[in-house]
Amino acid sequence: MKKRIFILSLSILFLVSCKKSEPATSTTSESKQGETAVNGDPLPSWNDGALKKDIIAYVEKVTKEGSPDFIPTENRIATFDNDGTLWAEKPLAQELFAFYRVKKMVEANPELAKKQPFKAVIEKDKTFFEKGGDKALVELVVATHTGMTEDEFEVAAKDFFTGAKYPGKNVPLKQIRYQPQLELLNYLRANGFKTYIVTGGTVEFVRAISPEFYGIPKEQVVGTSFKYKFDDAKNAVIREPALNHFNDKEGKPVAIQLQIGQRPVFACGNEGGAGDLAMLRYSQGNKYPSFQLIVNHNDSIREYNYQEKDNLSLNTAAKYKYHVISMKDDWKKVFAD
Repeated sequence: MKKRIFILSLSILFLVSCKKSEPATSTTSESKQGETAVNGDPLPSWNDGALKKDIIAYVEKVTKEGSPDFIPTENRIATFDNDGTLWAEKPLAQELFAFYRVKKMVEANPELAKKQPFKAVIEKDKTFFEKGGDKALVELVVATHTGMTEDEFEVAAKDFFTGAKYPGKNVPLKQIRYQPQLELLNYLRANGFKTYIVTGGTVEFVRAISPEFYGIPKEQVVGTSFKYKFDDAKNAVIREPALNHFNDKEGKPVAIQLQIGQRPVFACGNEGGAGDLAMLRYSQGNKYPSFQLIVNHNDSIREYNYQEKDNLSLNTAAKYKYHVISMKDDWKKVFAD
């Protein structure tokens, strides 16, 4: 659900069977292998160049006591988008989960196959989503993500992540994380920064994997949310079939203020839908020295090559002097092992 919720082509949509594989057994220490400094280099998967030097120079100047640019630890807030910024977004993992949920829900209740949007997915009917547009797509997400307790949703999400493979690459979803970004997260945290994920994906979906995948606690994930109600009989919070907040574009600074309570000094998003520009602009208004990053997906060999038709994100980056990550030129490797 980054930038907007959209449906995949049917050829990809039905590649995702999410078959059960061997349960993930990696520990926290194992998940961090290859994400730390090598021979004193805090960002070993980044090519030596102007951008890498700028990142390190910024961190050093704002963490050096006595420096005119020093930022107190409590103000070292770093926010990262997720889809297309910390892991690959074509297709979105959130979409894959929605299709997975259709399969599971129809298995449990075959009558659902007669109802939309389940029917459209089962019958591979593209026209339902083409005619319905975003409304139909939101309907699919709402139908597959609500009507359960938070504990039940977390179990479903973790079950999905255990067996899901990423279409086109046939690797576990953990392997579509960007290795250079994992190093950047660790580098910032080693220097007193508190790292947050600020995503267009639903907050509970990302929280299911944020500690293991990124070393980011659940409470440091900000995302799209549903409306909730407390069920006293079940003594549980139930999610209702309605969105509470869509965390994209101008919605991101609002959610940051509500959940974090202060502007980030470091903000990183990606080019591809202009969904992160408001967050980066908000960060730049900080009273402390700030740093903005945009990932440019320009590596058709190792990942993908795609840009916005109006080039808004890169034009905005040039206007406000944001730093642009050239995936092709700035990263030695793209994906985590």
